This record gives sequence, C-alpha cells and structure tokens, in this order.
Amino acid sequence: MHVFVTGASGWIGSAVTAELLAAGHEVTGLARSAESAAAISAAGAAAHRGSLDDLESLRAGARAADAVIHLGFKHDFSDMPGAWRTERAVVETFLSALEGSDRPFLLASGVAGLTPGRAVTERDANPSHGPDGMRGGAENLALEHADRGVRSVSLRFAPTVHGEGDRGFVATLAGVARSTGVAGYVGDGSARWPAVHRLDAAHLVRLALEGAPAGTVVHAVAEEGIATRQIAEALGRGLDLPTRSIDPADVDGHFGWIGRFFALDIPASSALTRDLLGWEPTHAGLLGDLAAGYYTDAE
Repeated sequence: MHVFVTGASGWIGSAVTAELLAAGHEVTGLARSAESAAAISAAGAAAHRGSLDDLESLRAGARAADAVIHLGFKHDFSDMPGAWRTERAVVETFLSALEGSDRPFLLASGVAGLTPGRAVTERDANPSHGPDGMRGGAENLALEHADRGVRSVSLRFAPTVHGEGDRGFVATLAGVARSTGVAGYVGDGSARWPAVHRLDAAHLVRLALEGAPAGTVVHAVAEEGIATRQIAEALGRGLDLPTRSIDPADVDGHFGWIGRFFALDIPASSALTRDLLGWEPTHAGLLGDLAAGYYTDAE
C-alpha cells in the first residue's frame, strides 16, 4: 500500500515508517520543515511538505494514498484547547477525503485516564466527544465513520513508548531526579503505568493497517502496569540517587507539570489486540531499558 503518514519524522512515526518500508509498503510522510523532509527522505520515504494547520496539504496527501496513518499532534501545552481543535479539523479533513473509499484511516490516541484504577480494555469507550473534548473527540469521530466507507482504526498508545533515544515522560522524570537529587514517586508508589517499546508499537501499527477491521480499537501496550515506585527505583539506581516517596500535596512543587500525571493509576490491557492481530511484543520492557542506561547515562 501507499501510506500517507503524519508525524513520520517523530519518535513513533519514524519507527512506523521504517516498519512499513521493510514490509514493502510505500510511505509518504508529512513534513512541516526542511529538516523533517530531509529525515523522511533519508529513511527512504517521500516527503510531502505541509503541516497540520494546512488542511489542503493534508487533503492532497490523503487523496493520493491508499491509507492514512495520523500520528502527528500539536503538542502546545500553553494552548491545549487550541491543539484539540486543530486535531478535530485534521481528522475531519482526512475523513472527508476518505469517506466512501473503504481505505484505512488509523489515528493515534491513548489509554491514559480512560478508566483510572482499573485496566482499560479495547472495549472501553473514550468519553471525549465534540471539538472541545480531549483531542477534539477525534477517536469517536473516526470510529463513527466505520459505517461510512472508512476503515477507521484507533491506535491507543501507552503513555510510555520507550527505547533508546526516548525524550518523553520517563526522560522528563529522569531530569526531575537530576535536578532535585532524589528519584521520587508519589505516595506509596503503587500507581501503575503501562508501557510499550517503540519498535513493538510500530509493528502493531503495521499489523493494524494490514488487518484490523473498520471500527477497531487496538492497544499498543506491552506491559499492563508498572508500579511507579519501581520506575523511580530504577531511575535511582541508574543515577546513583536515593529513592523517596513524595507527599501527594507536594507533587506539583517537586515534579512540576508531570507530577499529577505520574500520580495516576492507569493500567491498560492489550489482550483483545493480541487475540485479533496476533501481536506479541518481543523487545525489552521499560525496566530493562532503564537498566540499559538509556535514560540515565547522559543528560
């Protein structure tokens, strides 16, 4: 298939691009800058200049492709409602371009926060609806088009998509530990975080592209829930720092913006995904990558 990918030069998207090309697919990646275009071209894909704000560029990319994988997102933490509205407009544009064609449309979503305190499954609905909802209600909007000639699939990723070179949440926690001199966890540290290796996630995306039915939700989750105390202890060992509980009342002051998120108990299951697509993660777990020093050897 010829696949149009947004976020193709990003952390997950670059791995997805490599996975698709290795399987014989043709990839065109959205590039908002010359640097992104160069990275996409160097990977062996074609670069399509445009941005998430340029809806005509998105429409043209979708119409020229056999499938669309939407992994890009405007991570503007200073204006998240604006980012959500952009996401809504992007998904509406793709759906209008694909409607009635039976072509695949895969979009990134997440498992975090859907059912706090118990493992969210692929059958649990996303409560976000409408353009003012979380991520613009894009997941539900896409799934509603499953009976309108779009093979829509929601890719719910674990909050930690880890591996060598990751600069996401766990890297941020490592930075907090360096700056405070302690590897902290919230309360008793029993809150659970699901995780998936970047390469396992990319493999799942390809399997979903090739075989997931319309209206499917898949979970890119290799580990259902790692206790946050275990994550902090692994960071402490790697950084040679003490591990300590942080009182929930002091979370913001100690951790900054990531603190409230690190306090959440957000386990997730991928049992239905594995049964449907035969996906079996084969790469290292999060604690293994922490032990390898990917988050602690260099700042």
